Amino acid sequence: MAEARPLPGLARKRLAKAAARLPLLAGLAVVGTIALRDAGDPAKAQIAVQNQGYVPFSDAPINYRSRPLTDPVALLQKRLDEGKAHLTFDDKRGYLGSVLKLLDIPEASQTLVFSKTSFQFTKISPDHPRALYYNDDVYVGSVHEGKTVEIVSFDPMQGAVFYLLDDQKVDKPAFQRAELDCTQCHIAAATRGVPGVLLRSVYASQTGALTPRTPQHITDQKSPLKDRWGGWYVSGPLAGSTMANAAVVPAADQQPGVVPPAGSLPQLGAVAKPYDASAYLTPGSDGVALLVLGHQTQMHNLITLTNYQTRLALHALGKDEGTPAYAQATLASLPEDARAKITKPAEQLLRYLLFSGETSLGGQDGTKVLASSAFARGFAAQGLRDSRKRSLRDFDLSTRTFRYPCSYLIYSSAFDAIPEPAKGYIYHRLLEVLTGQDQSPDFAHLSTDERAAILSILLETKPGLPAEWRAYAQAHKLRVATGHTPSQRHFS
Repeated sequence: MAEARPLPGLARKRLAKAAARLPLLAGLAVVGTIALRDAGDPAKAQIAVQNQGYVPFSDAPINYRSRPLTDPVALLQKRLDEGKAHLTFDDKRGYLGSVLKLLDIPEASQTLVFSKTSFQFTKISPDHPRALYYNDDVYVGSVHEGKTVEIVSFDPMQGAVFYLLDDQKVDKPAFQRAELDCTQCHIAAATRGVPGVLLRSVYASQTGALTPRTPQHITDQKSPLKDRWGGWYVSGPLAGSTMANAAVVPAADQQPGVVPPAGSLPQLGAVAKPYDASAYLTPGSDGVALLVLGHQTQMHNLITLTNYQTRLALHALGKDEGTPAYAQATLASLPEDARAKITKPAEQLLRYLLFSGETSLGGQDGTKVLASSAFARGFAAQGLRDSRKRSLRDFDLSTRTFRYPCSYLIYSSAFDAIPEPAKGYIYHRLLEVLTGQDQSPDFAHLSTDERAAILSILLETKPGLPAEWRAYAQAHKLRVATGHTPSQRHFS
């Protein structure tokens, strides 16, 4: 990963030593924490939790290291400490199954990455890929015969928080927060400069190692299909026309007498030693799960970016959380430069939320893709539905990911925690787009009917919408959700 922030001398030297010996993260960069007890031999690197040294955003107003956490893993650890929950160890798969169950993460979300990634890279290969699982708030990584379960859990105010769980049977297993080494890769340009996650596509060798001097792509909803999923296994129809299920063909095995042009990309071919599906919780690496993962990772990062930039802009003006000035801050009351610091990421978030610029899936058979994906069926079934049974989790899977292109993460606690005035600005702009007041090219992919459908879904399923939305609904005689939680909603 590039563009980590400047470090103090000792931390910089340690990181340089690690970077010289470790490959760049290639798949979903979940947790990368090592202790260089034996820096000359990466295979002997020890698992550690680093809680000292320079961590970006440690100071006010973010207080990344010291602010109390309410992310799902922190809340689960509290339940474990109180004896209200228990982690169960399985002799074959350690704590993985129990972790997924307690965090409500579906096994069907499994995706498999064989490029060497995470600090347990020595155990990752095409025949033993790393398994990744996720839900709307938490990402979990597991390595064959690994010593630890790697977790990123999204806190509503702090963004990505990194944890390790020692995967050895003990009386009181506990999640340990990992900070220093993880943030060197997880606060970078590819995570929008905030604690976050990312999906990478690389040219992996037949051993899973990254091929030198080859492109590496950050994958999100805008990425061309031809550049996606290098170093990953992908089950189902979506794998076609991508880099999935392939590794670089060794020079000795390429066609004799054919000299590739200078600067050409490596030749990809079949993986020589594929994995044993019976060794994993589910048989495959779900293509729809990976498609959704590409959207969700950067959506999480943009939510965090908007949150951080708003708090930083207000802090610079002496307006901090808990003060009357913070509660009363409006965009109109702020200097122009402060307004720009808030509205710029908010506009980026708005466009990503509505899938502006999403790459076409090229006319897939959506029914066939849906039938091939247990993840897709379970994901859609969770959707909150309006009076016409429509949900933001309904899939298209023919030319785009979702039938109604507005991110389901608008229901997340992280979205709800975006501070004012940014959140109010986002809702105002979203209403402008969905009611057709904003007809700019960035939203031309949304038809009039699609805008109306998304508006209806949000009005009927999203509690706590601003007064401007409720007034619009009343004026146009549209149903509106009432109550404080989606599960308790009523229509009026």
